[in-house]
Amino acid sequence: MDHSTMPHGPDFIAILLYIGLAFFVLAIIGYMLAAKFHKENTSRLKKVEKQSLQKKQKTWLLLSHILVLIAICCLGTSLIQLSTGKYSLEKLNYKAPIQVTTDKDYGRGHQEGTLTYEMKIPTSGTHSPHDLKFGFYKERPPYEKLVHNLEHGDIIIHYHPNASQELLDRLEYLTHFTKAGAGVLAVPNPDVPSDQEVVVTAWTKTMQLSKFDEASIGTFIYQNIDKGPEQIPSEVRRGGGTM
Repeated sequence: MDHSTMPHGPDFIAILLYIGLAFFVLAIIGYMLAAKFHKENTSRLKKVEKQSLQKKQKTWLLLSHILVLIAICCLGTSLIQLSTGKYSLEKLNYKAPIQVTTDKDYGRGHQEGTLTYEMKIPTSGTHSPHDLKFGFYKERPPYEKLVHNLEHGDIIIHYHPNASQELLDRLEYLTHFTKAGAGVLAVPNPDVPSDQEVVVTAWTKTMQLSKFDEASIGTFIYQNIDKGPEQIPSEVRRGGGTM
């Protein structure tokens, strides 16, 4: 099923939910009728009467099974639509005025082992052949892998290891946004300057924020995600961590 060609409006989703619930109710009624016919089918009845009740029972069971399948399809589709809408990249198109530094491009070679970077929080340079999955991290990943993520167009939000739970929850929400084969990572990093709350990076791009601001970060993500020098299709990356 190609969900990209289906309507995504709230009215359509609500209709699907109501239809799914209605079919579930009808299925329950059908199962109750089937149980009723089964109960009525006793040894005291004539053969013809038994056959009639068995036929009715089978008919209602089959109909109920079909109704359940339709209900599951409707409810499943509505949940997919809700999930897609919740993390639609357009939600981050705040068009906020942001101050972004364009950093020097230090290349993008691949090399195993520990590497040294010119920048304290690097946005380019030689890096590990391996990248990381999108998402929220409680432990600091190595720069060697993070730079590889940037190469593929991912966005990285660096936060202080002692950040408040409120901030962590808001950052975790942002890590669900994706575009094509690129996504968002939030990572703890003691290299974040003490006078800044978060540092947001893309390939050769840095934005520092003294105070978390979702509109600014959302705008940065919207403008820079999937803009790395090596773009990998989503069916290949599968959420990162595959290269």
